Amino acid sequence: MSKRLLLLVALVPLWVRADVMLAPLLTDHAVLQQGKAVPVWGRAAPDEKVTVTFRDQTVHATAGKDGRWIVYLDALKPGAPAELVVSGKNTLRLQDIVVGEVWVCSGQSNMEFRVWGPKGDVYRVDNADEEVAAAHFPLIRHFKVERAAADRPADALRGAWVVCSPETAGQFTAVGYFFARDLQQKLGVPIGLINSTWGGTPIESWMSEAALKSDPAFAVVDERWAKALIDWPAKVAEYEAARAAQDKDEAAAKAAGPAKYAGFLKTKPWLPPPPSPASPEAPRSLFNGMIAPLLPGAIRGILWYQGESNDSRPGEYHALLAAMITAWRTHWGQGNVPFYLVQLPNYSGGNPAGTNWARLREAQAQALSLPNTGMAVTIDLGDPDNVHPRNKQEVGRRLALLARHHLYDIPGDWSGPMFRSATREDAALRVQFDHADGGLVAHDRPLAGFQIAGVDRRFQPATVRIERDTIVVSAPGVKEPVGVRYAWVNAPEANLFSGAGLPAAPFRSDAW
Repeated sequence: MSKRLLLLVALVPLWVRADVMLAPLLTDHAVLQQGKAVPVWGRAAPDEKVTVTFRDQTVHATAGKDGRWIVYLDALKPGAPAELVVSGKNTLRLQDIVVGEVWVCSGQSNMEFRVWGPKGDVYRVDNADEEVAAAHFPLIRHFKVERAAADRPADALRGAWVVCSPETAGQFTAVGYFFARDLQQKLGVPIGLINSTWGGTPIESWMSEAALKSDPAFAVVDERWAKALIDWPAKVAEYEAARAAQDKDEAAAKAAGPAKYAGFLKTKPWLPPPPSPASPEAPRSLFNGMIAPLLPGAIRGILWYQGESNDSRPGEYHALLAAMITAWRTHWGQGNVPFYLVQLPNYSGGNPAGTNWARLREAQAQALSLPNTGMAVTIDLGDPDNVHPRNKQEVGRRLALLARHHLYDIPGDWSGPMFRSATREDAALRVQFDHADGGLVAHDRPLAGFQIAGVDRRFQPATVRIERDTIVVSAPGVKEPVGVRYAWVNAPEANLFSGAGLPAAPFRSDAW
């Protein structure tokens, strides 16, 4: 064969050579969603006949002029692992395919946070060595979507399904893993986790074009991004100077000995790189690169842990989050799939008495007005000095409690007290809660974190007493109270729990 012909063959696109290809989410060890139609899709030569066989089902498709094809398997039940065979002019055989529950885990670094990392690593859960050693759960599978930002919706990504074992579980999303471990033991079926995360990214990055065009108010997102790009050269210089100073401080701390260095690592501030034209902070970029290629894969629901990167603009967050949830559900085309979010924990951000994080938590809670949503409250699980708290076990468990109750009809408490109303009683306010039927409890010490205000709207620390499933709040200097707040600062003292040990959600009765 001549060199010229070899070159021409090399330049021929893969699909012209008649290779049937599968969507990147379909690999060996994959988990397919039980109980609903399951799409299997990919590429082939135009007009190529494609056959898909799984268990006792065989379905056919013909690739379109663009080479795309898709078939749907009828609803599947869990069972023994099986082979998935896809054939056209070539044949693909996927091994160890199981059927169970598939959950997308998305957001920024606290969802990306791994089960295991070396000592001193930011990503290392409490008791990491013991957790990994006990991770013998072959029916839990994990698909890590490799980081990819794109300026338009992609149909390809990198990643593979990995079976849970002590050798692999350390690299799983920790929140997702502990969620899956709880459910897998309760349900007895495979659990698949699709880990599509990128630390330090704002919600705008995860929103589609349709979501960002759904409200004229969102135009500010693109306006802000355009300005960020104009300011980019100056921000790069500032960032490089800050990094140099931080590296110098770190070297000095390391030279001062292990104790000094450990203290430095605990309080080491995160320096976000400046946005650039290729930045994952770009609006739409991560939806395009890391969510769009997953569509239209069959899933049970979505777990979301994000918001830290939007703390400077909490007033925008509720509308953005609601639009993203609605758009993701539309893009997946499977109805109002469950969407469970993690409410941000206590964190000072350098200003423990500030309220940006309190307002962001309120914006997250407002998303519960959408159908089939839930929220894991974690106000008691944070570290005021560390944006990456390590107790991911309890975060995953609280998300699993939501799924157990709302989806799987497993009895048990699933929510801590949620503010319902505040009623004036002389010089006090009586606060009523939902999900407080088992009574209220002050954990560890007398109740803290409550503030009360009169008509002057000036909040001051409150005296609190528990009366069964209500709270009575007052203060000596407030004779005519009109507003009450709980855990309404960035890093509050928050120790109100239900009798079942679940924390009360932060709240305010006012809208000032």
